[in-house]
Amino acid sequence: MSRRHDIDALRVLAFALLIFYHLGMLYVAPRSDWRGMPLHSAHMAQWLQYPMLFVNRWRMELLFLVSGLAVHFMRDRTGLTGLARKRSLRLLVPLIFGMLVVIPIQSYVTGLTDHMIAPGFDAFLVHYWTHDCRDYGLDWAHLWYLPYLWVYTMLLLPLLPALESRLGRRLRARFLRLRGASLLVHPVLPLFAYGMLLSWRYPETHALVGDWYALALYATMFFYGYLLGTDAALWAELARLRHHSLALALGCFALYLFLDKFAGQYIDPTIHNYAVLVVLKLLNVWLRYSYTWIAINAVLGWGHTLLDRPFRWLPYAREAVYPWYILHQSLLLFFAWQVMPHHLGPVAEPLLILLGTVAGCALLHECLIRRIRWLRPLFGLNPLSAPDLPEATSMLSAGIKQALDAGGLLPNASLSSAQSVPPSEAHAQVITQA
Repeated sequence: MSRRHDIDALRVLAFALLIFYHLGMLYVAPRSDWRGMPLHSAHMAQWLQYPMLFVNRWRMELLFLVSGLAVHFMRDRTGLTGLARKRSLRLLVPLIFGMLVVIPIQSYVTGLTDHMIAPGFDAFLVHYWTHDCRDYGLDWAHLWYLPYLWVYTMLLLPLLPALESRLGRRLRARFLRLRGASLLVHPVLPLFAYGMLLSWRYPETHALVGDWYALALYATMFFYGYLLGTDAALWAELARLRHHSLALALGCFALYLFLDKFAGQYIDPTIHNYAVLVVLKLLNVWLRYSYTWIAINAVLGWGHTLLDRPFRWLPYAREAVYPWYILHQSLLLFFAWQVMPHHLGPVAEPLLILLGTVAGCALLHECLIRRIRWLRPLFGLNPLSAPDLPEATSMLSAGIKQALDAGGLLPNASLSSAQSVPPSEAHAQVITQA
């Protein structure tokens, strides 16, 4: 099977969007509607809630769908046992490493912001490793995507023989024959059911246990991705519908936004007609999940049309995306924590935080992660064979050590000393210590 460049590119772009989305979480208002970050800027912006909501309703659903596609591609060349082993190593090893080494800075910043821990990162690490997330201890933070994806994969694998049987192929063929309006409407039905039956009772927590709404929603998107696979006819239909999908997605979002944010200004509060309120609620939920699915159809259709080509940057980005995903939120919070007290203004402040995050991800990936053999699997990268291992690794490590010594940086320097060194070096120091 030839490589699908559009799927690779969409995966890279979707994860890149996370950096901007999580940066927006520091600035979006009202704060009560956008929880999840321990820090918030003094330059909060109400208008940000609209582009944030526009992205929020499909960003993770798209990632899980693309992950289902990846399992479909791997299944074509890997047995069930090999697939389980590969996915476990690629998902669980980075998860455990990330929880132990990359995430502590997030819990440290959170504890300091809440005035619940004393300054001193070295002492905090012992606390972090010996407590749970309710007490600023072990947490998977933004890496929650990895255990969910592992669970979905392990649940799917025992079902694959049935899905690949004659009956299973017939059922999948029915899904793949969806065309036109059926393709844009029928897959929404399960999502709508989750929204009506589960979302209000089990709000999304990313805790895995008891997170029934999120588990059902993302499992369905993952399964849709596996069913979609490489069917040429359905991909052609997605491309053919891309103009209609985009227009319908924008229309659904506009109506959903009106009902969710503005309709209350025009509805008589004295209305006691229960039927009217039920209809408005049903319409609002239907528009929300219709927007999710139709927007993803538009992304897939336009991506297949515009991105299915061997871009020169794509092989490098395809490898870099996983380490960047693991690192980005810890770097983002670290730089936000360092920059926000200086009150640089609503333009310079987010730009500097973004620059520090991108530079930190790029430097750590390029100079350390991709070049050091034992680091690669800890960030989800394939091991290097001996001929591919850069001979400059030892020289690079020696050069970094020399530069640190020249700058007067001691290996056991505390986090508080990071303010006296350039940001990229400071964060590299923190991550290495953790």
